[in-house]
Amino acid sequence: MLKITLPDGSVREVAPGTTPADIAAAIGPGLAKAAIAARVDGELRDIGRPLEQDSQLALVTAKDEADALELARHDFAHVLAEAVQSLFPGTQITFGPATDDGFYYDVMAPADRQRGPFNDNDLPAIEEKMREIIRADKPLVREVWNRADLIARWEEQGETFKAEWAAELPEGEDLTIYWSGQPNSAGAWMDMCRGPHLSSTGKLDPQAFKLMRVSGAYWRGDQKNAQLTRIYGTGWLNKKQLAEHLTRLEEAGKRDHRKLGAEMDLFHLQQEAHGSVFWHPKGYLIWRELEAYMRRAIDDAGYREVKTPQVMDARQWETSGHWGKYRENMFVIPDEVPNVEDEGPLVSDDADWMALKPMNCPAHILIFKQGIKSYRDLPLRFYENGCCHRNEPHGALHGLMRVRQFTQDDAHIFCREDQIVEEVRAFCALADRIYKDFGFTYSIKLALRPEKRFGTEEMWDKAEEELRNAVAAAGLNTPEFGWEELPGEGAFYAPKLEWHLTDAIGRTWQVGTIQSDRVLPDRLDASYVGEDGERHRPVMLHRAIFGSYERFIGILIEHYAGKFPLWLAPVQAVVATIVSDADDYAKAAVEKLRAAGIRAEIDVRNEKINYKVREHSLGKVPNLLVVGRREAEEGTVALRELGKEGQSFLSLDDVIERLAKEARAPDLRGL
Repeated sequence: MLKITLPDGSVREVAPGTTPADIAAAIGPGLAKAAIAARVDGELRDIGRPLEQDSQLALVTAKDEADALELARHDFAHVLAEAVQSLFPGTQITFGPATDDGFYYDVMAPADRQRGPFNDNDLPAIEEKMREIIRADKPLVREVWNRADLIARWEEQGETFKAEWAAELPEGEDLTIYWSGQPNSAGAWMDMCRGPHLSSTGKLDPQAFKLMRVSGAYWRGDQKNAQLTRIYGTGWLNKKQLAEHLTRLEEAGKRDHRKLGAEMDLFHLQQEAHGSVFWHPKGYLIWRELEAYMRRAIDDAGYREVKTPQVMDARQWETSGHWGKYRENMFVIPDEVPNVEDEGPLVSDDADWMALKPMNCPAHILIFKQGIKSYRDLPLRFYENGCCHRNEPHGALHGLMRVRQFTQDDAHIFCREDQIVEEVRAFCALADRIYKDFGFTYSIKLALRPEKRFGTEEMWDKAEEELRNAVAAAGLNTPEFGWEELPGEGAFYAPKLEWHLTDAIGRTWQVGTIQSDRVLPDRLDASYVGEDGERHRPVMLHRAIFGSYERFIGILIEHYAGKFPLWLAPVQAVVATIVSDADDYAKAAVEKLRAAGIRAEIDVRNEKINYKVREHSLGKVPNLLVVGRREAEEGTVALRELGKEGQSFLSLDDVIERLAKEARAPDLRGL
């Protein structure tokens, strides 16, 4: 008999071959109906897969939303592939994983398809076929196949991609497949998959998914390989969740920073500098306000601002480890560089390879190394608005969110080991205040050591524990702040704390970070003289709050939907005339606004006032001061505030006093 331990600590003895579904049924009919899968010793499995040994068992229901969504989306992907092959015989299938909000499947259209690759026009028919398969409630049956037999089956069916993949899996390894329908019966369909799956297609809600779009993709992500069609869908547990998601997408579309950036005349991107941003005057005003804001913050927190070169000798990057770990993402001068092993030397000592810096940390160490540092000098906090370049793949570039040239609000704190916890705690307080100034809530994650890394286990043990202790000292390691540890997601040189911001419509963005690094100071031979008169390695804390100005501005545009708080708005007020008789008054009003420190513009064009109102509303101007003959005579304005109905009639002086107060940037003193 097998001993199966349940989450409440109780133990059930069952015969080998008993399934989690059997145990759910033995506990009660309600649980038998609700259980959709199981976690066996922590591994998510099919509810109908037999138990083979003594195990810890937790039954999964729809209330376990993360697991339930993963299962549903995986099943939607398989149903998608089955629907496509049913509608278009001769289609080849490849892979179809679940994603953060849905699923996709890569397929190759039949060679004789007259309309070529699949396109968006095919999606309604595929959706309807998927609903037909779901309503048929076909059982999803797991089988283990001999590798050679499965390869032969794929080749017989003309599934060359599946056959290729199966042939590359380890010799002697049995592979799992899933049937949709009873195995080998009429209308049954199969796919190679590790699973797990729901027990049948009918467990899916036929109204809880939608196919979104198609795009091109390459077999195994290599453009040298065959081109496929990737069909994307979004999948949820019920119709209500789908509707909420589609509403969020609609709202996100309205907030798209690329769209608003054009409407507000903030920036543009073009092919001549692909991956870099052309900032227009209004957009760069936002940048300057953020830069000034951050300088006030770092000045008050004891940082010293520095500036370092854009181009550095490749040997520096080799010594730091970036050449071996990060070479493919670096811009190198000249562009044709030798092939080197992961940690191998450059071609020769005579080679004069240079590289645009992808990050600022090695340069900050070089500043630290100028002159002898004492333990009394620490901590040293170097800050730089550092421009970096990374050779991101063309397809990964996305507006301001992912670019090749960007500027970080970057800083490195060189400190003694006994100072680490306090320095990280102080950074947590600084980040908390800054994110709150912009209206964000956040969660904090600890990214732990990756598989490929530099440094000893002792280094990593210390660094990870110090970050845990610092977050505890700041009172942030609680469910309220979404505290979570992420195994394997640290940098190759250090673990890191990550700040995940939540915006106005519930999306999350990973922005801020602080990393506790003992590796780079060692590789680049940084040291200070300790109280004992001996040389010691400093610990280097890498930290950023905005992350990069480009991406943070993109996030702010979408968070505020372009309606910035007044201190950040590139144009804070526009004085618009109804009739030309008010032009002189409008000019005088603008001069008074500007004298009060308000960024004001004038609109005396010969256009109807409704046209002007619409245009400035589209440009997200927060305050429109409308003036005509009466306002000019009385020294008043009709104030229209963005997002509010109607208008207020106020004296010009009262409006100036009010706007001047609202336009003050947040006060960061005392942090």
